[in-house]
Amino acid sequence: QVQLVESGGGLVQPGGSLRLSCAASASIFIFYTVGWYRQAPGKQRELVASMTSADVRNYADSVKGRFTISRDNAENTVYLQMDQLKPEDTAVYYCNAAQRLWTGQIQAYWGQGTQVTVSS
Repeated sequence: QVQLVESGGGLVQPGGSLRLSCAASASIFIFYTVGWYRQAPGKQRELVASMTSADVRNYADSVKGRFTISRDNAENTVYLQMDQLKPEDTAVYYCNAAQRLWTGQIQAYWGQGTQVTVSS
């Protein structure tokens, strides 16, 4: 069973930056896509950014130009660099990874979440 462990959340002022990390217990080469989701109180979980094994990146419109997803294959870690943070970015951020099994089924993995609070 693959485990994903997020870190890097915290309290930051508007306009500030944070970098989230997601460490996988297995080689991230096994995933055909990795990504970050977030869930604010009273709202549904939403996709923030994703990256395929071919390095194709996708971002939510609300974070384009401010957030950057990347990965370090040697460290089996996925990052989310968040700049120009706004109060509306406040949420619990979750790391996600998807693996296509030999049966054709998709196995999704989730981290436990890390809180990001943007407030003055």
